[in-house]
Amino acid sequence: MSADSGFYSIIDYTVDGFDTQRELVAAFAEIQERWVRFYPGYRSARFHASTDGARVYTIVHWASEADYRDFVATSDGESRMDAIRTALEGLSGKAEVRMSEAPTYTVVHEVGPGPQRLDP
Repeated sequence: MSADSGFYSIIDYTVDGFDTQRELVAAFAEIQERWVRFYPGYRSARFHASTDGARVYTIVHWASEADYRDFVATSDGESRMDAIRTALEGLSGKAEVRMSEAPTYTVVHEVGPGPQRLDP
C-alpha cells in the first residue's frame, strides 16, 4: 500500500443522463477551484461519471483528516453550500445527492499490481 494514503471525502449523485453528468462535473470542478483547492492539505478532486449516465462520484483527496477538518471549520461553508445549490438549480436535468451526511474515508487496504500469473 502507498505510504501516501491521505483522507477522502466521497460525494455521490444520481443524475438523469449524460448531459447532466457533464454539467454537474463542470459545475463542481468550478466549485473546487473557487472554494476548496487552495486550502492547506487539499490534494485533488477526481470526478467519476458512470458509463450509463446515471451517477457522478466526486472523490476529494486531503493530506490528512486534520486538514479536512480544518477546511470544514475555517472555510466559508455557507457560501460554498449556496454555490452548490445554485449549481444544482442551474443544471438542465436532475441531480440528487445519495448520502445523508458528509461521507469521509481513510484508506485501510490497497492491492497494487504484481506479476501476472502464467497458469490459468
